[in-house]
Parts: sequence; structure tokens; C-alpha cells
Amino acid sequence: MPPFISLHDAEIQLSSLVDRAAAGEEIVIAKNGVPCARLVPIVSHGQRRTPANAMRIEYTAADFDAPDPGIECLFAGDPA
Repeated sequence: MPPFISLHDAEIQLSSLVDRAAAGEEIVIAKNGVPCARLVPIVSHGQRRTPANAMRIEYTAADFDAPDPGIECLFAGDPA
């Protein structure tokens, strides 16, 4: 069994512990010296998900993200 890390230390080092687990290391977290949780990597199961295309959107206009002057006026307080 891998060495324990205290719950307090795990709270402080969570980001690095997740990186270590993702790299394949198993980490056991102990509370008051008693092991209570195990941080392990997730095993991928085959292919990545693909979008379902439920709305059948095939085209996005080039100006899709462009600001709308009418909406900008409303945010500015102009009823325009």
C-alpha cells in the first residue's frame, strides 16, 4: 500500500496530488492517521465522445460573436 498523506496536507497540495494521480501514482489520504480515501487515475475507456449534433447545426456565421449594437445600447441605458 502506498504511503499515507494527511487530510490537511492533501487539502494544501490537492492540485499537485491530482497531477501525480493522473500520472499513474496511487495516493492514500488519511484522517487522524486512519486511511479513508484513495486518489487514483481514471482509466480511459476507448474513444472520446463525439457531439450528437441534435440541433443539426452545420454552419456558424462569421459574425456570430460580433457585438449587436441594439443590445449594446440597452446595456448602456439607451432605449434606442
